[in-house]
Amino acid sequence: MRFALVWAEVANGLRRNFSMVVSVILVTFISLTFVGTAILLQMQIGQMKNYWYDKAQVAVYLCTEVSAGENCIDGAATEAEVKAVEETLSSETLSPFIDKYYFEDHEQAYANFQEQFKDNPVAEYVTPEQLNETFWVNLKDPSQSAVLVEALSAQKGVEAVTDQRSYLDQIFSILNSASYTAIGVAGLMLIAAVLLIATTIRLSAFSRRRELGIMRLVGASNRFIQTPFILEGVFAALVGSIMAGGAIIALVHFFVQGYLAVNIPLTSFVGLSEAFFVVPILVVVGSLLAAISANFAITRYLKI
Repeated sequence: MRFALVWAEVANGLRRNFSMVVSVILVTFISLTFVGTAILLQMQIGQMKNYWYDKAQVAVYLCTEVSAGENCIDGAATEAEVKAVEETLSSETLSPFIDKYYFEDHEQAYANFQEQFKDNPVAEYVTPEQLNETFWVNLKDPSQSAVLVEALSAQKGVEAVTDQRSYLDQIFSILNSASYTAIGVAGLMLIAAVLLIATTIRLSAFSRRRELGIMRLVGASNRFIQTPFILEGVFAALVGSIMAGGAIIALVHFFVQGYLAVNIPLTSFVGLSEAFFVVPILVVVGSLLAAISANFAITRYLKI
């Protein structure tokens, strides 16, 4: 195969269909940016799970005067009941699962509540006695919280045993929904890019159908005829893929690390290493889809 002739045909095709090529580049850029964002969001969710699940605590809420649970029919937890809960936490049954725990009394709970809701009018109407005294427990393995729930839920003086991971699951569920939405939009955009590439190649082939006929008559192989058109599609998609990769790196560098990581230092965010991992994926996906769609589009012109 004469590569100089092939590249000349590629350049000629790109020049003839310049506006369509620009359209392919832009659609590929937008769609793959969505794909890259979705991948990064999944990485971020996984990273946050690892970070926060290790820090999630189990809260053992003790009865107050207004508690209505079966364990609280006698009102607020007595000192004996509080002592019994502490002894259970220190027992040989539960101690192998517990890393550490601490007790928060009414006054500490009230101080924390006032700090958390200092700008909320409801803080003025809450008294220390209305807030639960609580044992906050850190487990060696947060996934084994069911052991603690089973051991303490029925104990007298205990209103509820709550695993904080249940709250985290709700947040991660929302983030997953956002990720799936981005994947859905990216999928639609990728379909649009594939169709646009196929249309561009067909228009290019139609405008050169006389040349293709002559090439077939003089014995040109199918591969020789296909290659320039496939390279046209791959070139346009490759440019769009590289632009998408640059957008992903810029997003992580300036927004995630430059803004979120600075203003929300209490969690872990994806970095440039994850961004550089995503870029080759975008390039491969863009180039592969372009090659397949271009090859499919040119097939009908090989039978002349």
